[in-house]
Amino acid sequence: MRKLTAWMIRHRVIVAVLCIALIAPSILGMAATNTKYDLLYYLPGELETVQGQQILLDDFGVGAFAMVVSEGLTTLQVAELENEIKQVDHVAMVLGYASISGGIPIGLMPEKIQKMFSNGDCMLSFVFFDTGTSAEETMEAVQAVRKLTGEKCFLSGLSAVVTDTKDLIESQEIIYVAIAVALCALVLMITMDSFLLPLIFLFCVGVSVLWNMGSNYFLGEISYITKAVAAVLQLGVTLDYSIFLWHSYREQKALTQNRDEAMVNAIHLTFTSIVGSSLTTVAGFLSLCFMSFTLGKDLGIVMTKGVVLGLIGTVVLLPCMIRLLDGAIDKTSHRPLLPNLNALGRFVSKHSLILFIALLVLIAPAFYGYANAGVYYDMSRVMPEWLPSVQANKKLNENFDMSTSHLMLVDASLSEEDEKRMSDEIRSVDGVNELINRQTIEELGIFKLFLPEEAVNLLESQRYRLMLINSAYVISSDEVNRQIDSLNAILKKYDPDGMLIGEAPCTKDLIACTDTDFKLVSLISIAAIFLIILFVQHSVSIPVLLVAVIELAIALNLCIPYYTGVQLPFVGPILVSTIQLGATVDYAILLTTRYKQKRTGGLKKREAIEQAVSSSAQSIVVSGISFFAATYGVGLYSDIDVISSMCRLIARGSLLSVAVVLLLLPSTLVLLDKLIVRTTLGMKEARTDEASVKDAK
Repeated sequence: MRKLTAWMIRHRVIVAVLCIALIAPSILGMAATNTKYDLLYYLPGELETVQGQQILLDDFGVGAFAMVVSEGLTTLQVAELENEIKQVDHVAMVLGYASISGGIPIGLMPEKIQKMFSNGDCMLSFVFFDTGTSAEETMEAVQAVRKLTGEKCFLSGLSAVVTDTKDLIESQEIIYVAIAVALCALVLMITMDSFLLPLIFLFCVGVSVLWNMGSNYFLGEISYITKAVAAVLQLGVTLDYSIFLWHSYREQKALTQNRDEAMVNAIHLTFTSIVGSSLTTVAGFLSLCFMSFTLGKDLGIVMTKGVVLGLIGTVVLLPCMIRLLDGAIDKTSHRPLLPNLNALGRFVSKHSLILFIALLVLIAPAFYGYANAGVYYDMSRVMPEWLPSVQANKKLNENFDMSTSHLMLVDASLSEEDEKRMSDEIRSVDGVNELINRQTIEELGIFKLFLPEEAVNLLESQRYRLMLINSAYVISSDEVNRQIDSLNAILKKYDPDGMLIGEAPCTKDLIACTDTDFKLVSLISIAAIFLIILFVQHSVSIPVLLVAVIELAIALNLCIPYYTGVQLPFVGPILVSTIQLGATVDYAILLTTRYKQKRTGGLKKREAIEQAVSSSAQSIVVSGISFFAATYGVGLYSDIDVISSMCRLIARGSLLSVAVVLLLLPSTLVLLDKLIVRTTLGMKEARTDEASVKDAK
């Protein structure tokens, strides 16, 4: 190992060139990696709602659908528009008044048809696509339909939301990285001892980020959330490794005049420490892979790769870059502007009892707010109000009292009488505005006369009949979930194998999945990190204390939305809590390790905690502020709430973890010192040996 690192430093130009050359295939890999913009895509495949979507595609040739609300157009103009929309690639069919009326003026049609497709000067058309909700072809078709419809028409539905999400993400994701890099550079220039050094750090981390994002090609595809935040998170959680290497190199330079030898020694010392540090972070991200909602696996795998590749970049590329630019680093050196934090150690030691009482007082309100914080599942709410799809959804609701549509698949062999009775029961369910099926249109006497062949094929296949149910209730609301339960009860009574599908039923399944996932992932991440600390610290009590302290910091972070009345996107709490635990428990490990060293070195518990806080505070503060800087700016800038809220929560969580570790953890270590000494391997024996030496003197 030493020979390998010595060779690497000796041939640093070659190593640096090879590392940088890997950027080219990484960029190609990034460009070739598909991105998924529909979060419902990550639902487990065994769910009935997911299987139903595939049946819809296989049997009816329909994967996604959208609603077009036209305003101020005549019936003839709407008919012409619908015919033009039918010509768009991947539009399977259009179902609207103009499509089924054969040109009959709407005033001459039955009132039921008028209510179904018109309201004042607004008319409604359903557009069905032959590809999936988030397929590239569907998004291209949505854009083409928008060009045809112009400003007087509004295209709503999940596919329209997904299309807007893609456009917004692609316009902002580079800015996310730029903001994170700029703010991190500012923090590092203030806290480090060279103006050039932060730029070297960020360059090397940036190269490892490109390696990571390029290697996603082998995964085939990643979610837009992963694509948007992975680079920022990798920067935040791996930047510490660069700081550790620099501090170690600076110490080794004081011990030897040969800078190559000093760097080799620094690499060995740093590698040992950061591998241990990275284990907790990796454990946190890997725990996400156990989610049944596979967005967690998507982010977990990408971020685990990011930590490992960040580690490689720190011990391979960074040492070579530092040695190549050593002279320039020396010329740009300055005194760090971060104030001395020794007084913090004295304050914590002196007021340990008061701080411990404060910790106890915070526990109940923090965990209560954490447990009761509100979340939402409606994907349109993560998007800014000014987007076309959001405006279209509002227009649909205002004019047709319609917030979403369900699709019901019924066995084609169901008798006419049973289908009619079932339809009547469905119409009586609260919040159901209208039901459109083959019988509905036949009852109006227009099915055989005017309905196009593709519309007939849409409503009935060899195996199934399709019903379209319009609902006044908002997706993920309690009302729509009760409505779905009622509809399913009616459906199963007449057809036990029938399926209710669509965005709202999928979202209801999503709620059930993520509720279970949250508990499972929290348990796995806590257990994994507990075991890592157990083996690293050789203690039974320390893992309990450290995990409990960071869990309190997480609770303090996630209880704030409850007390401020803010709802979070559903993925926020589960992802943020896991990331905050894995990324910031290192702060607690560092301080506790220093405390153990001071105690076994012969100091009393208050002296030990004072020196432990004083010696570790700067590293913890710099790390916390860097993590905050990497994420908070993105949180402020992003227009997508799921990204904005996640980044702001992670940023706030990093500062809260710093505060809890530096203020509350020390008081716990002091007051539970006897328990820690008795349950930690080596501490009791060391204290006994020290007491014997003092007695002998």
